[in-house]
Amino acid sequence: MNKIPKAFLISDLICIVLLLTFLFSLPSKLFKTPTSFVIEASNGKLLSAAIASDGQWRFPVADSVPVKFKDCIIAFEDKRFYNHFGVDILAMSRAMRQNWRAKSVVSGGSTLTMQVIRLSRKQDRTVWQKLLEVILALRLELKYSKAEILGLYAANAPFGSNVVGLEAASWRYYGRDAKTLSWGEMATLAVLPNSPSLVHPGKNSTRLIKKRNDLLDKLAQLHYIDQATANLSKLEPVPGKPMPLPQNAPHLLNRFKTERVSLKINSTRITSTLDENIQLKINTILKRYNNRYRANDINNISALVLDARTGHVVSYVGNIYQPENADLQSHVDMIKAPRSPGSTLKPLLYASMMNDGFILPHTLIPDIPTQIAGYSPQNYDLGYDGAIAADKALSRSLNIPAVKMLQQYKYERFYDKLKKLGIGTLNQPADHYGLSLILGGSEVTMWDLANTYMGMVRTLNHFNTYKGLYNPDDYKPATYFQNESKDEKDEQRNSFLDHGSIWVTFNAMEEVMRPGDEGLWEQFSSSQRVAWKTGTSFGFRDAWAVGLTPNYVVCVWVGNADGEGRPGLVGIEAAAPVLFDIFRLLPNGKWFETPTTKLKKLKICKQSGYKAGEYCTNVVEELVPVSGEKTMVCPYHKLVHLDKTGTYRVTDQCESVTNMQHKSWFILPPAMEYYYKIKNSDYKNLPPFKEGCNPSGGNSVMEVIYPKNNAIVYIPLELDGTRGKIVINAAHRNSSSKIYWHIDNEYVATTTNFHQLAISPPPGKHTLTLVDENGERLVQVFTVLDKEKKGGR
Repeated sequence: MNKIPKAFLISDLICIVLLLTFLFSLPSKLFKTPTSFVIEASNGKLLSAAIASDGQWRFPVADSVPVKFKDCIIAFEDKRFYNHFGVDILAMSRAMRQNWRAKSVVSGGSTLTMQVIRLSRKQDRTVWQKLLEVILALRLELKYSKAEILGLYAANAPFGSNVVGLEAASWRYYGRDAKTLSWGEMATLAVLPNSPSLVHPGKNSTRLIKKRNDLLDKLAQLHYIDQATANLSKLEPVPGKPMPLPQNAPHLLNRFKTERVSLKINSTRITSTLDENIQLKINTILKRYNNRYRANDINNISALVLDARTGHVVSYVGNIYQPENADLQSHVDMIKAPRSPGSTLKPLLYASMMNDGFILPHTLIPDIPTQIAGYSPQNYDLGYDGAIAADKALSRSLNIPAVKMLQQYKYERFYDKLKKLGIGTLNQPADHYGLSLILGGSEVTMWDLANTYMGMVRTLNHFNTYKGLYNPDDYKPATYFQNESKDEKDEQRNSFLDHGSIWVTFNAMEEVMRPGDEGLWEQFSSSQRVAWKTGTSFGFRDAWAVGLTPNYVVCVWVGNADGEGRPGLVGIEAAAPVLFDIFRLLPNGKWFETPTTKLKKLKICKQSGYKAGEYCTNVVEELVPVSGEKTMVCPYHKLVHLDKTGTYRVTDQCESVTNMQHKSWFILPPAMEYYYKIKNSDYKNLPPFKEGCNPSGGNSVMEVIYPKNNAIVYIPLELDGTRGKIVINAAHRNSSSKIYWHIDNEYVATTTNFHQLAISPPPGKHTLTLVDENGERLVQVFTVLDKEKKGGR
């Protein structure tokens, strides 16, 4: 076998090395310069953009290049672009001849492909670099299509000042998308990369116009356009002062900047899910209200709209963007900011108690003066109803019934439920919040709040989709960018909240009084049905409104980013009108379907709202969540024994059983009764006992309204420095009865009809004893603090 000559081996090796060098000469990523962050609406229109980290306006490479720019740049720079492999030998030969004759560089001969290489390398223009550009241009043509090469050029060519790329130039010089530019405008931009210094307001316009007009004539000669179009295009003005880019979603842009890495999005451009039309209109609405509220030093307002059908963000206005006034803190994204939620969590408690079988929709809840371990909630109107149906307490947003409900449900259980539903700002243990959790004693973000309600909407919407089962993905947060991936559905038998409880809750939320020019009104001016809730935080720092339909969830916040409270900053007055203006923009649709298989007809006591017992006289059938079967029977209807005339109560000690009447009677505890009968004139007091009857057991005839048993109270000093007093309040079933008051077994006073007593006991533990004329006794204790107890509300 003949040996292969050594010279051939060396030459082969050299060829292989050269081939490998050629193949790997092109970097995997051609351009490593930073790009601007860009947010587009769902229709591809630009919403917001931010300058790149190197101070340049440079958009990421677009998916396509406008046809007009392709025609203009090819006619101007490289008319044989589609016919060469990166190097135009004819153009290069012509340039060499012209440069030789002129003894200087008067013509380049570079193709668009070679210019892409030069833009990516930014090296000095030497003969060696030119040769290297030729090699790399050939390699570029092997890796990229002609369309991709044009895209790289359009995205990275210099257009004067700090503007790089066609898209950025179009917005900076014409304030429009490049796809919408005319022939004259596109021809102007096409000549700029060749001489980017031509763009200076008030300077070089004559040279720029000449270059543009020459290109227009060339386009006519090459039959891209006719001469009439070219002549008309020459009449168009050239750019003047650069224009600011749109800032219609600046807070979402900043959010994208922060979250891009965690979202695993490589590009700095996203096509968002935002509806451009709705986003712009909501911006206008919020600006109008902001101008009005600024008169009261309320500086910030934000709104979030979610599409419950798709789980997409429709509109994201984190604040009214006013960068010219730094004091207003308009840069703060209030959609992400933790704030006190006021009463906006009350529907979640109502639904949770329904779901877990604690209450029915109309169950009576106590509404009386309340003190729990030093915590004394107050209703907004400072009044009391004695007892009120749970759904009415929700629609009127009463605080005391809400606290009473949470006391029954247990704040630890509600805390766990909120975390499961997606409230991610509960960073302290449940005991830190206590019962104040239901009145805004925690912090939430608008993002979490809106997504939690959207999860409920999606769960109810999907009742038929999943045949009565539940999908935990319904509570996944909304997405603000278009994502093609689809999650696998994982239907389950149980959910955080069942269909029936959600349906009942939304019906209760629909009854909320609506805002109007004259205060409160019941009829919303649109036929659209909306379930909604307002909230006002302690100290008038936050005004909230959240509303929902089967299609949309809308959340509005009004206040000051720095937390300053303002009089009149109330949810019903400041946030609710904005909410309904936004709903007027959104398409109408059908109301929620009734989840019949997750509801059950139950016999309900009409007066108490509890499950009907044997003594309930007015019984109605209602659709309630299936778990309603677990609720207790009506505790307020009892059998009482009356004499023949029905005037007096009797016992077998003073009346023969044969002479008795046995009647069902609606009886509330004394403290509830005291306030309830003021607002319910049809409430009937229990008849008094017949003389000579000695009742034993049964219902207590007296109750201390304040302070409750084992309460801890503090007596403040008056303005003159003297020690103040506490007012003890009691209720008696017989309004005309006398009560004899004793403190620490010493008689202090007698009251009739109106049972209140102002006293100033010394610090320490005290025993309060009440005795009525019939000898009925009530004994309880309370403690007076020497100093005011510090702590939460």
